Amino acid sequence: MNDTTLDFVNWFRHSSPYIHAHRGKTFVLMLGGEAINDSRLASIVHDIALLNSLGVRLVLVHGARPQIDERTREAGLETRLHHDQRVTDSQTLRCVIEAVGRVRTEIEAQLSMGLANTPMHGARIRVCGGNFVTARPLGVLDGVDMGHTGELRRVDSQAIQKQLDLNNIVLISNLGYSPTGEVFNLSVEEVATGTAVALKADKLILFGQQEGIRDSSGELRSELLAETARRLVHHYETSVANDPEAPWTETACLLQAAVDACDKGVPRCHLVSHAQDGSLLIELFTRDGTGTMISKESYEQVRAATIEDVGGILELIAPLEERGILVRRSRELLEAEIERFSIVVRDGAIIGCAALYPFQDDRMGELACVAISNEYRGGARGDLLLEHIEDDARSQGLKSLFVLTTRTAHWFLERGFRAAPLDSLPGQRKELYNFQRNSKVFIKPL
Repeated sequence: MNDTTLDFVNWFRHSSPYIHAHRGKTFVLMLGGEAINDSRLASIVHDIALLNSLGVRLVLVHGARPQIDERTREAGLETRLHHDQRVTDSQTLRCVIEAVGRVRTEIEAQLSMGLANTPMHGARIRVCGGNFVTARPLGVLDGVDMGHTGELRRVDSQAIQKQLDLNNIVLISNLGYSPTGEVFNLSVEEVATGTAVALKADKLILFGQQEGIRDSSGELRSELLAETARRLVHHYETSVANDPEAPWTETACLLQAAVDACDKGVPRCHLVSHAQDGSLLIELFTRDGTGTMISKESYEQVRAATIEDVGGILELIAPLEERGILVRRSRELLEAEIERFSIVVRDGAIIGCAALYPFQDDRMGELACVAISNEYRGGARGDLLLEHIEDDARSQGLKSLFVLTTRTAHWFLERGFRAAPLDSLPGQRKELYNFQRNSKVFIKPL
């Protein structure tokens, strides 16, 4: 087996937890008009087809801003914006409808492909649409009549769910309809957010030019809490106000949509780039992704371990056991002591663990089997685990923690542990001390 084949096998194996996790979930994907114009649209559609084949329930919400701009230019019409929204008079509305129709037809054509030797071969995807979005006129803003520019009023989630139950992909445009038979031009971000909220979607995925959010040093942020994202939106908006040429307009708009969705109950939103081939699959089927995920709460959590976590803990500690850093534990022993363990979970994968063994007569607890995955060292995960164990120890009435270690003394010293003699250990634990390992003893008062 060559290296390329082995890499594929390893990737496929590591993606399997995500395949299981995403099956049966509802994702809303927003494709702006810029994504439709991208030369990689066919690849994005192929990836969407793959998600559909893996059992993901999909709603595509598309926009058409650049296509509308092009159509209005062809018609000799002036584009008027007010508060960054298009003023849609009757002539402009005709251009909007024509542009949206073209975009919709192009997406449907791409999803209908089935040629041999293409990723779409045998897909047989059914795409459906309809008057799922009810809108109302935006009205007059600061004395400006916005015409046929509207705002979202309601999304018919029941009708969409029925189509998803039939394994159809639902395609929704940035047009909304009123009970009086009018058509309104809506913001695609508003429609995508409103649809995700109405469906109680598991994810809202927003395609933009940028691959995500970068910090001040240029590093990609794989995760942002909604509160942090909200502050960034304000920062971007201030930058744009001071410099209209600043490249943050789209980013601020997408980030605001993600924050709004999180605030209204969508657990996770993702910003990915339509300019990066395979960004959708990398974001959904790898641990760190390729874009930025915005969530109401961190998708890393520290919790008590359960019997279902035994396999993940064994996989995590095996390399440390082989190097003699940790004492070997059999599956049977781990299963019997699983209630002693706490774990760090990142998107369903166990990336850290630690155990607390109480000695109530001495009011002491042993911190044992502390391990963090190699890929996630250098962060604060060990500190979070230690804090969790300390809280657990205090709740049990323990007054101090002790640890026996051969290789990581400095880590514990930096966190308030102090070297102690062997006689400081509880009598029961001292009897089990392994003189061959010659571990050093460190104690921390709680």
